[in-house]
Amino acid sequence: MKTISISDPYTEDLLARLANRHSVGPKYLTYPAPDLAQLETAAMVASRAPDHAKLRPFRFVMIGEHQRPRLAELFGADAAQRGQDAEAVKRARERAFNGPALIAMVVRVRTDMADVPPYEQWLSAGAGLMNLLNALHLMGFAAKVLSGPSVRNPQIAEAFCETDECLSAWILAGTALHALAPRGNPSPPALISCWT
Repeated sequence: MKTISISDPYTEDLLARLANRHSVGPKYLTYPAPDLAQLETAAMVASRAPDHAKLRPFRFVMIGEHQRPRLAELFGADAAQRGQDAEAVKRARERAFNGPALIAMVVRVRTDMADVPPYEQWLSAGAGLMNLLNALHLMGFAAKVLSGPSVRNPQIAEAFCETDECLSAWILAGTALHALAPRGNPSPPALISCWT
């Protein structure tokens, strides 16, 4: 197998592209959206995240266009249960139509694995999410991860989760309307240092 050095132009380009990945909010996303085959590829890349004991603690659920009205009902009911006024309930319902592609991330953290504590499983899920975002980015799409009260609502969670799973995030994906500058990168010493 050929060893690729950092001076390899392909590797340099790939690293530069990954270094420029950033979140793009729903109002800056448009069609085309990633299709099912592209999302399956991104999910396969997500599965390469570190996964002690091969627990596979996360999965993704694509929400189709025809399912958005059902999700809007759930979002509206959640806002009403939290005592929001009519305008806030309307805005909550509208969020179900955000993003050309909408994906739910579901996580299952097992507590019966002494060798794989919950924090390791959450780290695996987070790594999987980042791999998914990076894969979408390399395919030319933009994305944003959102959470908020809706992921903690039992009725919404029940619509997506099986026993012992939790709804952890919404992923919106599509094509960026225009090139957006990523936030400034911190200097390397702020991210990594030598043990002294």
